[in-house]
Amino acid sequence: MLELTKAERQVMQVLWTLKSAFVKDIVEKFGEPKPAYNTVSTIIRILEKKEFVGHKSYGKTYEYYPLISKEEYTKTFLNSFIKNYFGNSFKKMVAFFSKEEDLEIHELEDLKNMMDDIIKTKNESN
Repeated sequence: MLELTKAERQVMQVLWTLKSAFVKDIVEKFGEPKPAYNTVSTIIRILEKKEFVGHKSYGKTYEYYPLISKEEYTKTFLNSFIKNYFGNSFKKMVAFFSKEEDLEIHELEDLKNMMDDIIKTKNESN
């Protein structure tokens, strides 16, 4: 799966929220300053070529919809990110962000509790 540019991710975020939309609907969802209609239309066509978006035709008008779920893209993107920047180690990534973000003790405890819950669930399923 190809990685999306910032502009492509912004359009996909709107499509994932709306489920399906015409270009004008996508433009309306952007904050000010809104992108030009032609810009969004071009990005949509690129997303179609990358097979992230499909469309239904209504004469000369097209309604666009995501072909890939937000969850599927997020999982693929994060796996690639972890592989490329942290030697495929989730542990190294968590340690890096824990140090870089200077997390408060309660935030670290929340992370630990989340991990404890995951460990408990995995142990119960084995």
